[in-house]
Amino acid sequence: MARSPIAIVPDVDKTTAEAQTSTSTRRAAQLTGHLAPAKETEEVNTGPALPPQYPVSRLRFDAHHHIDDVRPLRVAVVGAGLSGITAGILLPAKVPSITLTIFEKNGDVSGTWLENNYPGVRCDIPAHVYQSTFSPNTQWSEIFAEGSEIRDYWKSCAEKHDVYKYVKLRHRVDSASWDDEQSQWHLSVHNLNTKASSTERFDFVIFAIGRFNAWKLPDYPGIDDFKGHLRHTSNWDPLYDPSGKKVAVIGNGASGIQVVPNLQLISKHVTHFVRNPTWIATSWAGDERTFEPQPYLEEERQSFQDPATYLHFRKELEEKYWRRFRAMVRGSEENEGMRELFIEVMRKRASKKPELLEGLIPDFAPHCRRLTPGPGYLESLTEDNVELVKAPIKRFTARGIETTDSKQYHFDAIFCATGANTDLVPPFSVKARGVDLKEAWKPDGTYGFPYTYMGVATPGFPNLFFLAGPHATGPSGTVPYAVETALTYYAKVMRKVSSQGIKSIAPSKAAADDFVDYCDAFFPSTVLTDNCSSWNNGGVPGSRIHGLWPGSAAHQTFIRRDPRWEDWEYERFNPVNRFAYFGNGYTRGEVDEGTDLTPYLRAPGQELDLRDLHESWWDLPGASKKS
Repeated sequence: MARSPIAIVPDVDKTTAEAQTSTSTRRAAQLTGHLAPAKETEEVNTGPALPPQYPVSRLRFDAHHHIDDVRPLRVAVVGAGLSGITAGILLPAKVPSITLTIFEKNGDVSGTWLENNYPGVRCDIPAHVYQSTFSPNTQWSEIFAEGSEIRDYWKSCAEKHDVYKYVKLRHRVDSASWDDEQSQWHLSVHNLNTKASSTERFDFVIFAIGRFNAWKLPDYPGIDDFKGHLRHTSNWDPLYDPSGKKVAVIGNGASGIQVVPNLQLISKHVTHFVRNPTWIATSWAGDERTFEPQPYLEEERQSFQDPATYLHFRKELEEKYWRRFRAMVRGSEENEGMRELFIEVMRKRASKKPELLEGLIPDFAPHCRRLTPGPGYLESLTEDNVELVKAPIKRFTARGIETTDSKQYHFDAIFCATGANTDLVPPFSVKARGVDLKEAWKPDGTYGFPYTYMGVATPGFPNLFFLAGPHATGPSGTVPYAVETALTYYAKVMRKVSSQGIKSIAPSKAAADDFVDYCDAFFPSTVLTDNCSSWNNGGVPGSRIHGLWPGSAAHQTFIRRDPRWEDWEYERFNPVNRFAYFGNGYTRGEVDEGTDLTPYLRAPGQELDLRDLHESWWDLPGASKKS
């Protein structure tokens, strides 16, 4: 009579600590015929024992896990600007079994292009360059689009790719803390509609906060005493009409340079307070801007409806932005002579009042700070209804501003174009293993600057990524492309974690230290380390450059094409054997008759680029259904 099958792994052994160390249990797990279907591996017919000298594994064999099983990941993205929207498009496509949540404090997506609506706001990069690579708008109305058109483009991308289903609008993240025991991030989230706060848990967190998110009014004495209209340009009140008013603009950064000439046209008088000299550039990559709108001709826009015509146009336009890195290199042919060229341009633009340029021409090289074309800016300063004030501001008064030379100025409105937080320090507490990045990254903190590994992550903070943050882009290329490739990098990390039994991943301190050391060697070869205050050094001349990648955009793309896995440290679910995730020895896809096990086969004569052969991560036997 045939013997009844018996359970080869007793229940007690499945649930006790001895199950990992019991020789009998582990030997029995090996003897089960590990290539059998999963439902059969718990029980087998009794048979002859293996020779007693056969090696005994330390690993408890998992008969139910298939190599193509992936762990679901809960992923949070903080911010729904350009970067957050792109994350909402790419991550669900690239990370299997992802549960994605995007937190956005505003009432809609688009980030800085939603928040900034001051007169004259527009991109100083051609709109056809400042867009995604995979979902282009061929019908931009102007070469340099207004902020509202850029806002509407990114909103349309979110709608087209169904990103809104992941977004929680008017939800502000107030803090983030890492739980080592659970290997999860705890986010404290405040609902700005209900005023309720909650804690949500995630396996990964990506900060897509942006550079221009934390605007702030200047910290001048008496600022609360001013009785007129007071606004930061990033918090512009569209209901306020400055027409016929006496107004002040503080600051000559990008927004100040844009808003002054627009206010000059409608205000009774504009007083412009400046603290730092700045270069007014000719153009970015040879694309000249004018103060007046530069619309595309209707026949041009019609021609762009032809895919081949548009592709040729965009490639020719965008390539120029990849080839201008050498202008950053100290002593390069591209940089030499630029100072004299810009001085000549500035003199021509201010020819009606050449004395204005005294104190406005910097002593640092062009490109130490981000260049601003500023069409119409210097010209507006020469008009009779504009006054340039270089004396430092002493204090605000009830009626206006007093400068250090004791002059009093009275205004109906004061607009502060004083920028935003430029040090890339998180605006809220981010804690892990006893360290808070909000404090550690400050100039007087433990690190004193944004200490990262290649701008993507930082040691001691597992499962945390930065998007469009430190070292995010090279001084060439395009921002949307850099964001897309960064997200592709993060997707590769997440796929590894979810499929290879990894609980958490973080860069090693040694790797981060070597990256910082490389930066310290590289940046002095560029004009970025000249004596200027910029986004790149956190607004502190002489501080480490952390706002740009140490090299060109092409250089960055090569290096961040694939993760250097040897630079990362891992915590695994099974500390006994790193290959425990190999599971039962076969795939779930191969036992499903509906899957395609030969996706690598093509019709005879079908065009194939051999460089791509067997490279696609998703093109594996059983990974897709039969067509």
